[in-house]
Amino acid sequence: MTQCAICKKRDVSPEYKPFCSKRCADIDLGRWFNGNYAIPTNEVAPTVDPANSADVVPYPRED
Repeated sequence: MTQCAICKKRDVSPEYKPFCSKRCADIDLGRWFNGNYAIPTNEVAPTVDPANSADVVPYPRED
């Protein structure tokens, strides 16, 4: 039997799987929105030119 990914209850709702309820699904979504979860990456964040904040400098090339 599957457990809820948030509260660990054993009664997982087919409607909200892998969660037991909308409440637990919303808690998980809130954690993603707040940055509690992150997907690891090797990319370097783009830098912004302070003289013109509208211009985004592309990722540095690896030569």
